Amino acid sequence: MTDGGGVVTFHDVEKVEWLNKILAQAWPFFGQYMEKLLVENITPSIRASNSHLQTFTFSKVDMGSKPFKILGVKVHTGMNKKQILLDLTVSYVGDVQIDVEVKKYFCKAGVKGMQLHGMLRVILEPLIGDVPIIGAITVFFIRRPTLDINWTGFTNLLDIPGLSSVSDTMIMDSIASFLVLPNRLLIPLIPDLHEAAELRSPVPRGVVRVHLIEAKDLQSKDKYIKGMIEGKSDPYAVVRVGTQVFTSKVIDEDLNPTWNEMYEFIVHEVPGQELEVELFDKDPDQDDFLGRMKLDLGEVFRASVLEEWFPLQDGGRARVHLRLEWLTLMTDSSKLDQVLQRNKTISSKPEPPSAAILVVYLDKAQDLPLKKSSKEPNPVVQLSIQDVTRESRVVYNTASPVWDDAFRFFLQNPAKEDIDIQVKDDNRQTTLGSLTIPLSRLLNADDLTLDQGFQLENSGPNSRIYMKLIMRVLYLDAPEGSFTPRPCPPGHLSVTESAYVGSSVDKSPRPLTASPDAQFGTENVIRIHLLEAENLIAKDNFMGGMIKGKSDPYVKVRLGGQKFRSRVIKEELNPRWSEIYEVIVNDVPGQEVEFDVFDKDVDKDDFLGRCKIPLRRALTCKFVDEWLPLEDVKSGRLHVKLECLPPMPSAAELEQVLLVNSLIQTPKSEELSSALLSVFLDRAAELPLKKGSKPPSPYVNLSVHGTSYKTKVASQTADPIWDEAFSFLIKRPHAESLELQVKDDGHPVGMLSLPLSQLLAAEGLVLDRWFPLSNSGPGSQILMRVQLGLLISQHSGVEALNTVAGDENGESSLKGSETELCIREDGDSGSAQELRQRMPHAHSSNSELSDSPLGQLRLTVWYHMDARKLVAVVHACRNLKSSAKDIPDLYVSLILLPDKSRVTKRKTTLRKKTLNPEFNEKFEWDIPLEEAHRRKLEAYIKNGASFMSRPEPIGKVHLDLSQMDLTQGAAQWYDLKDDKST
Repeated sequence: MTDGGGVVTFHDVEKVEWLNKILAQAWPFFGQYMEKLLVENITPSIRASNSHLQTFTFSKVDMGSKPFKILGVKVHTGMNKKQILLDLTVSYVGDVQIDVEVKKYFCKAGVKGMQLHGMLRVILEPLIGDVPIIGAITVFFIRRPTLDINWTGFTNLLDIPGLSSVSDTMIMDSIASFLVLPNRLLIPLIPDLHEAAELRSPVPRGVVRVHLIEAKDLQSKDKYIKGMIEGKSDPYAVVRVGTQVFTSKVIDEDLNPTWNEMYEFIVHEVPGQELEVELFDKDPDQDDFLGRMKLDLGEVFRASVLEEWFPLQDGGRARVHLRLEWLTLMTDSSKLDQVLQRNKTISSKPEPPSAAILVVYLDKAQDLPLKKSSKEPNPVVQLSIQDVTRESRVVYNTASPVWDDAFRFFLQNPAKEDIDIQVKDDNRQTTLGSLTIPLSRLLNADDLTLDQGFQLENSGPNSRIYMKLIMRVLYLDAPEGSFTPRPCPPGHLSVTESAYVGSSVDKSPRPLTASPDAQFGTENVIRIHLLEAENLIAKDNFMGGMIKGKSDPYVKVRLGGQKFRSRVIKEELNPRWSEIYEVIVNDVPGQEVEFDVFDKDVDKDDFLGRCKIPLRRALTCKFVDEWLPLEDVKSGRLHVKLECLPPMPSAAELEQVLLVNSLIQTPKSEELSSALLSVFLDRAAELPLKKGSKPPSPYVNLSVHGTSYKTKVASQTADPIWDEAFSFLIKRPHAESLELQVKDDGHPVGMLSLPLSQLLAAEGLVLDRWFPLSNSGPGSQILMRVQLGLLISQHSGVEALNTVAGDENGESSLKGSETELCIREDGDSGSAQELRQRMPHAHSSNSELSDSPLGQLRLTVWYHMDARKLVAVVHACRNLKSSAKDIPDLYVSLILLPDKSRVTKRKTTLRKKTLNPEFNEKFEWDIPLEEAHRRKLEAYIKNGASFMSRPEPIGKVHLDLSQMDLTQGAAQWYDLKDDKST
């Protein structure tokens, strides 16, 4: 604003006339510095950049007598104790005269007069404890300054080949943006300033994610018949932060357009940098302006999430709807999995959301190969991640160039991306060296940073490139997007003195153990019980609806990207499915278990309703049992159970898990899992080379019992690093194996078969080491962490089975030699599913526990509430007595009294030549619980060795089910009675 005397004043700033007097005094000497800079430094660069400019010179450099003026200064306090931050409002109306000449083309041109106005930020850092106290001065414009240049002889420049397409606007744009963020001018004040690259291009302060949603009440710019008929507009938006610019799609003929587009901007300075959104009407000739809004990004920084309708300046009543999110830069990978899972829920255009950023400080190279003519090369570096490529400046005539450049990349999934580096001669045809670095290496590095020299491939023997790579995970730290805190990543790895062989990067110590991130092995398993439904709508009508039918319902279940479909129940409005599904889940907010019910028809299935449960409830409560009303229909409800099974690192409960699974297993569901296997595949070493001594491009196929995964391909290395994790649901850990095949272009270069029984015997059920590969090179190994966790159901309705192998006093009898546990479904023992486990004999000790003269039988009797079935498991017998001369062949026969018909009779398979048989077979009866309580169960142990006579019982067990709590299954030893006893 202007006061009465015509002097411009600024709020929240201080006048510094004393500083303007210093600038006026020093201006001639500044002119001398500029002349030296242009002649000695800028001239050689211009001459080398274009063969037509080899005779370019600055013929006159005169900075004039009018110095820079500082109209005001604002000092920011409390931002960072290690720096001093100043904002200077600067104005320059100068009489500068700079003349240039290209003698080869007899061309003269120049600048005579210049104006520049803007906000200049000055940062004094680092602050040091020695003279001069300040290590360096960094200068830049936060926003593009206003620049006006008076050219002389400009058209003469356009006659020079290669410059004909250049305009004065293009040149002024380049000059204006030269000192606009992210570009900075660094003035070191001390020698050997190690932080120079970081000061010139520091790690950003954060990232702003801009959701351009919609606009309303835009002005109509399209008119017809000379304005007599008013049309609409074809709006699009230009979204800008500093030099970063995005343009939205055009919405045809709409004054209330909807875009739903998302853009991400790197933010270097807050407060100060602004978000600018301008709306235009797309026209064939010149686009019409529809309005703009500006917002200091400091407001987004303070709010974390800001969603508003912003009025458009010069746009009338027009408004634009934006959602702005501040993404914090995390220095560890502890929240990366949460970020990746959340990003999957974001529907974004035109690009998917980023999970991290990468800053690359390109320092220098050494001993690059010479050209074929033994001339020094002109090296330039191309850095690529996926389809984004950045290029360094060219350094001329040297085999040891110093670039001192910085580059930034957005990463969608750093665990699966690589950075490809190509060092080329300036013709871009000759390759001087190459290098590929998996970005997963940074996830395990301290502060997500690598700072070292790297050996170049396809280059000279001593050719190296020096870089610093810094990764930062983008985390939305806001109440509506907050996640459960995760533990920090593991600390430093223990290492040996051995080094990689044939690696494309520096040889470094080989780790003894794998280095997964903090989320590895933290998954849970959700067991979904789809039980029944009631009062479903009848969709099958006949004779034009005159006769009401029923429905043939089935259910689609969705969770975490996995889908299941139940069987169809014919003609039933109160169906019972009793099916169980299992899903591996992570603790990511917003996930839901969804159920959609349909009526199966010949043509198109009819919708019968839907319902859902937040996954968070199951993860928090561990168990949910509910009747859920069906939405979007008039009637119906669905009965489901959700159980959260956190993997437990203990093999002692495996028998319990197998037995519980056998009891709750339903005939219509797949075999239930007893464990979760987590595999972190770190790296391999010394893989065999191809023919011609070329390194392979290996990947790994992992499989367990029909479930397979494949890693990414590590390009051209005998020492690949994968850094990938996989999870498997395991049904029989004692009988299954993890199979690995290392392949190169489909051909095996190494194999590993790891029986999971080794994990059961390992401390904590974990193996973390190097494993030798078979059918591979003599030193070929693979480093991985493999861990097993048992899935112990606490809400199955079956008692904790610590008494499974105990006597009535609760003392364990699971000692002695090993045998095999096999729990079979009754009905077809030949094709029955089997749950096998290496475990001790149930009768190997404590034979003296019972005084029964005939021996004992171990049974579990239980009512499966979900399946509405009576279940009996015949486990084993011990200390049987037989009057036969030979050791008998034994089986157990079950009868459900009072009905002695074949319908209720069950019997086990035959166990030959033993008085201590083990059966572990399950039998079921489809009866209601009330009916089961009126029944009695008799179990006979019989000798089936003789084919000539009727089998004689050795003894029997008589159970009155009315006296038992059938809802709590527990295995017990029962004394055998004489067959004649009641």
